[in-house]
Amino acid sequence: MSLLGKLETDVDIEAPASKFHEIFHQRPHHISNVSSDKIQGCEIHEGEWGQVGSIVYWNYVHDGKPCVAKEIIEAVDEENNMISFKVIEGDLLEEYKSFKLTIHCLPRDKGSVIHWTLEYEKLHDEVPDSHSLLQFCVDVSKDIEAHLMEDDKEPLLFPNPAIMSLCGKLEADVKIKVPASKFHEMFHRKPHQISKACGDKIQGCQLKEGEWGKVGSIIYWNYVHCGKASVAKEVIEAIDEENNKICFKVIEGDLLKDYKSFRIILQCIPKDKGSVVHWIFEYEKRHEKIPDSHSLLHLCVAISKDIEAHLLGNEKPCGA
Repeated sequence: MSLLGKLETDVDIEAPASKFHEIFHQRPHHISNVSSDKIQGCEIHEGEWGQVGSIVYWNYVHDGKPCVAKEIIEAVDEENNMISFKVIEGDLLEEYKSFKLTIHCLPRDKGSVIHWTLEYEKLHDEVPDSHSLLQFCVDVSKDIEAHLMEDDKEPLLFPNPAIMSLCGKLEADVKIKVPASKFHEMFHRKPHQISKACGDKIQGCQLKEGEWGKVGSIIYWNYVHCGKASVAKEVIEAIDEENNKICFKVIEGDLLKDYKSFRIILQCIPKDKGSVVHWIFEYEKRHEKIPDSHSLLHLCVAISKDIEAHLLGNEKPCGA
């Protein structure tokens, strides 16, 4: 029995081929925001997004199990909307000697066809062909299609390249089904309630100086970032109650080991029957080897969804 395998499938979508290709080519770190039950994160470990030879690191769930994969971008064909990843570390290599994924986005009528190809060599003949992973790729494709077909057609995350080498700015939009004022209230007056909504991410928030929700007050967060227990002391720098906006400036804690300054701005904007939570990070790195804070932005997106679920699941979610 041959240990070499190849699986292929086509996924018809209504979004343009170039748009879908762009997600995997330039913005794979956005996928966790449109398919969070399947993809928890994607980080750049070496190189630059979308460049051949760059190395990306995925956190994902396959067959109900949390998994990781370190992949090298092996080939990119922008003209034909094709990209190829080769797995170099991670769970897949426990069963496969080699594993390669190729994604080819083909224009068709008003939409496109996403052609997935998985090529692999098993470690032994008892390893099954990777049909379940192929179905996983199909499901992720449909999640991305749903996002691309939204009316505003804007990505949930849109990094803003730093004009200065050490200065950075990242932004994220999170659509939620609760009123803007309710979400804003959680960070404005009741941040000490957030740990009830996402205890795996936020362990606590204490008032150190001043009053809850007052400019100049100082609060202290205990949280988990990238699996590590962390702390942050922040001053409430500005509040705009009319526009559901609040700004925190980090003055002590783990973030300042890597960043000279770090500011978090949070605005809740009413939209349709819910709202859009707009996150902004503004920071200055201590040196050029410090990565942009994509992982922290993903954490904030995940916290936003936890708070949304909390507010939707309780008639009085903000009770003291």
